[in-house]
Amino acid sequence: MKIFKGKVVSLKMNKTATVEVERFVTHRKYLKRMRKVKKYHVHDEIGTKVGDVVSFTPSKPYSKLVKWIIIKPVEKK
Repeated sequence: MKIFKGKVVSLKMNKTATVEVERFVTHRKYLKRMRKVKKYHVHDEIGTKVGDVVSFTPSKPYSKLVKWIIIKPVEKK
């Protein structure tokens, strides 16, 4: 089971948080490390705040875009 860790960047939707996951990828030829960012819409029953670091996992689809659920807050702001 995949478990991602990311930072909450938006709470504008009802019971849904936008979580930003950051990872670093090394370029094959030039060996430069590049930062890649992806945003996920995550179901939020806990009531997190913007800036919190949370871990989340796949779950049943709650809507068209929301297919993830927050397991626990890792670090509070």
